[in-house]
This record gives sequence, C-alpha cells and structure tokens, in this order.
Amino acid sequence: MDLLVEVVTANGLKVTGGRRGRIILGRKRGVIQGIACDQNGRVTHLDLPGRHLAGGISPFLGNLTHLTHLNLSHNWLSGPLPYGLFSSLNRLNVLDLSFNSLSAELPSSLSSDIQPLPIQIVDLSSNHFNGTIQSSFLQLASNLIYFNVSNNTFTGPIPSSIRIKSHLIQLFDFSYNDFTGQIPVGLGGCSQLEVFRAGFNLLSGLLPYDFYNATALREISLPSNQLSGPIGNGIVHLSNLTILVLHSNELSGELPRDIGELCKLEQLHLARNRLNGSVPHSLMNCTSLMMLNLCVNHLEGNISTLNLSKLRQLRKLDFGYNNFTGNLPRTLYSCKSLVAIRFAGNSLEGQILPEMLALQSLSFLSFAANKLSNISGAIKILMGCRNLSVAFLSYSFKDETMPDDDNTSTFDGFQNLKALVISHSQLSGQVPSWLAKLTKLELLDLSVNQLIGSIPSWLGTLSHLFYIDLSHNLLSGEFPHEVCELPGLTSKQVGAERDQSYLELPLFAQPANATNLMYNRLSNIRPSIILSNNSLSGKIPTEIGQLLLLHVLDLSYNNFSGPIPNHISYLTNLEKLYLSGNHLSGMIPASLGSLSFLSSFSVADNNLQGPIPSGTQLQSFPASEYMGNPELCGLPLPNRCRSTTRDREHKNIPEEEDGHEIPQFYVSAGFGYVTGFLVVCGTLLFHNSWRRAYFQFLNDVKDQVYVIIVVNVATLWRRL
Repeated sequence: MDLLVEVVTANGLKVTGGRRGRIILGRKRGVIQGIACDQNGRVTHLDLPGRHLAGGISPFLGNLTHLTHLNLSHNWLSGPLPYGLFSSLNRLNVLDLSFNSLSAELPSSLSSDIQPLPIQIVDLSSNHFNGTIQSSFLQLASNLIYFNVSNNTFTGPIPSSIRIKSHLIQLFDFSYNDFTGQIPVGLGGCSQLEVFRAGFNLLSGLLPYDFYNATALREISLPSNQLSGPIGNGIVHLSNLTILVLHSNELSGELPRDIGELCKLEQLHLARNRLNGSVPHSLMNCTSLMMLNLCVNHLEGNISTLNLSKLRQLRKLDFGYNNFTGNLPRTLYSCKSLVAIRFAGNSLEGQILPEMLALQSLSFLSFAANKLSNISGAIKILMGCRNLSVAFLSYSFKDETMPDDDNTSTFDGFQNLKALVISHSQLSGQVPSWLAKLTKLELLDLSVNQLIGSIPSWLGTLSHLFYIDLSHNLLSGEFPHEVCELPGLTSKQVGAERDQSYLELPLFAQPANATNLMYNRLSNIRPSIILSNNSLSGKIPTEIGQLLLLHVLDLSYNNFSGPIPNHISYLTNLEKLYLSGNHLSGMIPASLGSLSFLSSFSVADNNLQGPIPSGTQLQSFPASEYMGNPELCGLPLPNRCRSTTRDREHKNIPEEEDGHEIPQFYVSAGFGYVTGFLVVCGTLLFHNSWRRAYFQFLNDVKDQVYVIIVVNVATLWRRL
C-alpha cells in the first residue's frame, strides 16, 4: 500500500492514509479525533495542532485531494514544504502551519501552473521560511480573507498583488521579517481590510496615499521600520480605527489637526519618531484612548493647557523626552485609570501635588529630567501611592536635601516599590534610613548626588535587592560586609524567583537613541554594585566572593587598599570589573583569568606589581586598563618583566591577606623539609646494611663523575 501521510502522536497513535485518501486504522475504517471524512470516506479535515508532531511534511499529503482544512500548527515540523503540494490540494480553504520550524522558500508551485485557489485562510507565521513571496500566489487566491506570514525571515518587497482581487481580505500580517521597499499602493481598494501589520521590517518610504481609503481598518501596526514623511490628515477618514502603532520610524511633521475625529481610537503609539509641533487639543476628544505614547519626539508646547480629564479610560500616558513646558497638568489627576505616567525629559516645573493620591492604580511613574522642586513633599505624597512599583525622579529637585526626617522614616509607604531612582540631582544628606523598610526593593540608584556618611549596613537586609548604584557621591567608610550577604546577589533560588513581569512602560538606557536600548522588565537589568567615585577606604572584603549572581562590580576611584581578593574569581557571572583609581597593592590574582564572561576590566592607577597573568583574557584588554602601576609588567604593557624565574616563583606564592601572619605555605614547606631530613638520617643511623649501601652508592657516583671530567678535559686539550 502506498502511504500518503504517517503521523505518530504523543500517545503513539499511528494514522495512515490509503491510496484513495481513506483513513485506515489497522485494517478497519474509523473516526479519529482531529481527522474528518466525507460520506465517501475521503479526508476533508486534518486538524492536528499541538500534537508534538515532528519531522518533515510528506509529499504524499498532496494525494488527499479532497482536503479542505489542514491545521498542523504548534508542532515540531521542519524542512521545506513539499514541491507541488498546492497544485494537488486545489480544494483547500484553510492552511495553518504556524508555530513550527518549517524552512526554505515557499515552493514555486504556489505561484505557477495551477488554477485559482479557493483558499481563504493562510497562516505560515512563526516558522523559518525565507526568500521572497511571489505576487502571483495572492493573485490566484481571490477568496483570501486571512494572510499571516509574520515571524519568519522573508525578504524582498511585500507582494504588490495584495491589492488585486482582494475585496474579501480582512487581515494582512507581514511583521517580524526582513521585507524591504515601500508599502504597495492599492490597499485603499481592500474594502474589507480590518488589520494591516508589517512592523519590525526594513520598509521605507511614505505611508501610501490611498491607505486612508480603506475605511474598514481597525488596526494599522507598522513599528520599527524606516518609514518617513508626515502622517496625512486623511487618516481621520478611518473612523473605525482603534489601534495606530507607528513607533520607531522616521516620521516627521505635525500631528493631524483633526486627529480627535478618531473617536474609537484606543491605542496611539507614535514614540521615537521626528514629529514636531504641539499636541492638537482635538486629541483630547479621543475619549476611548487607553494608551497614548508620544515619547522621544520633538513635540513642544505648554502641557498644562491640555484637558486630560476627558480621557477617563486612559491607562498609559507617555509624553517623555520631548520639549514640553509648563506645570504638571492638574487635569492629569482626573485620569483615575492611569497605571503608568512618563513626563521625563521635558522642561516641566512646579511640584507633585497631593491630588496624585487619587491615582490609586498608579504603578509606574517617571518625572525625571525636569525642573521640579520640593523632593521632600514629593516623597511623602508618593509614599501614599500604594501600588507604586517604579519611581524615577532623577535630574530634578536640583540642590535640595535628600528627605530623611522623622516623619518620613516612620511613614509606612512604598510597600510595593521595586525600583527607586533619584540620581543626578546633587542632593545633599545621607542615604535615607526609610529605605530599610522597602522590603520589595530590587533596584536602587542614588548616584551623582552629594550624599555623605557611610554605606548603611542595613542594605544587606533588603532580600530582593540586586542593583545598587551609589556612585559619584561623597560616601566614606568601608565596604559593608553585610552587602556581601544580599540574597538577591548570593542566592540562585532568590534570583530564579525574581519578578519576570513586564513593566507598564519600558525603561530607556539612553533615551536619545532608545529604539533598541530599553528594558521591558527589571529582571533584564544586569545585577550590579556600582560604588565608583566616592571616598570609600579599607580593604575589599574577601566575602565579596559570595555575590555569585553579580554581573557588574565597579569600585573604581575610591581609596581602597590592600590586595585584590582572589575570591573575586568566584564571581563566575562577572562581565565588568572596575578597580582603577585606588591604592590596591600586590599582584593581580591569576585566578581572575578564569572569569570567562569578563568583557571589561580595569585596574589602572593603583600600586600593583609583578606580571600580568599570562595566557588568559586579561592580556586581551587595552594597555590603558593597566597604566598607572609602575611596577606592573607583561603584555599588554610595553615593559617586559625582568626575570621569568622570579615570575614563576611569584605565581607559586599564595596571596597574603595579612602581612603580619606567616603564610601557611612556608610553614608546611618547613615542616615537610625537617620531617624528610629526620627520616633519612634516622634510617641511615639505625640500619647498618642501608648505611653501607648508601655510602657505597656515593663512592660509585663520585668515581663516575671523576672519570667523566678527566675524559672531557683530555678531549678538550687535544682539540686545542
């Protein structure tokens, strides 16, 4: 019997198709879940999603000529589609091969030598297909309703035939590929088109002029391309539009003046473009808006004049990194559904008002890089926002004092706070004691201020803390040993339990170029301890080797002294190690060469000596990372080490953690030498036969040496 299709499911069931397409189970006809036949026993439906099917698709599948529905999605299928498959399956209405590992180009038979196809649904998304999509395929699919090829590696232009014979089409999804060129003109003729997605490609050019004629459109999603030009005012004709996502392009010009006519709009995401001008007041008429994101553009104007009170359903508002001025709009506090606000990177003035407490669902807040004042009042108010998880207040409140009074320290707030950033503000005072109560805190950044005093030991009690940045302050004292016991940096279990949920808005690493430099989850940030540019002193504690989850350690430009602890080599996840600008002495531990993930390293401007460990990646870093250590030698420095013998001896000398103690190595060596000497002498003293044999051996050796010397001397004289 010729086999048409052979499938082995997770429970071992074997299904075999016969020559005429009849299903045979053993030797009897049967009805199997996911497989349906017509009255004559011919297969019409093969519906086997998520059955753990593996291997390639057999070309014999094409013999099921009465097949109308084929769904093999969410399996482990691989390889190319069989050549000629579609020329046989000319009754197929539904094809769903999504979420597999199918690869190669689509077979040429998709686009030639076959009759028009009745197919309505094509879903090839989330595979590894490549090459171009032939225009003729869409020409033949005149009944197409749904076409999804997202999340592959297709190249070339989007087929221009999407506009031909597509009066029934409702969805096109070309996103997450490598398509190039412009969006084809003609979409305006797709009268039933509701969804058009082509984001995360390499598309360029203007938005098609006839785009705005497809009045059935509910979603336009074209983010992360290279689209340019303005958003035409014709977009207001798309009265059914609910989602408009055009972020991360090169769009320019002003927002359409009458954009408020899009009364059904729920998501407007135009971030990271080159838009300018002011925000149209008509936008406040889009009362269905739930997400409004205009960040990282060149928008301007007095933001306090916007009447945000109409946006009662608004959940996410992002006006960050523009050129807005004025005070925080009081109407903002009427948007009681807000969970995320970002006004960072503008020139806003004034204070955070107590009305902020009306936003009981607020989880994410960023007012950084503005001209706000009264940080003490702001902290007291924000402590009352019970659901606040992320607070960014950097580059504001300039030259004020870090709040740490009695009322603040006794207030029971910030119980859900996970990230607090109050940096680059030149705040005076100390590390505030009320931080000790933030039991859920994961990230703390108080860098670039004028904080004095020591690093508090209670930081070690914050069990979820994995990121600390106190750099560029006036802190003194020693490195707290308690910090070396942080569970968030020492316990793999705590690290595995770190919150993986997505932030309401992404965190920008570099806002001016934020297309790809952003974090969507706190857990994506590298675990770090950054204490550079302070006045910390004493030795680097050996307990630092307990911080097994640490990726970044920056202790540069302090007053640390003593040796570099060998225990740093226990930090096997370490990527960046900066120890420059201190008073460290001794040799660079050779064990640091075992840090296989180390990509940045600097010990410049210390008192280190001896050779740089050879044969490790430590020699691959620039010489500048070792400069300022006159007695340091070896590659990559130009000065060579004087004595290789001395170098070898140095490598075998263990690190002295305390100069007042006799190293254990010398004690052991001395004890071993004395013991060996006594054993040999005692044996020769008490055993006469051994003693005679020993001295006879010495006499024989002496005679042999004498003969060799005499012979060699005589030979030398003859040559002379």
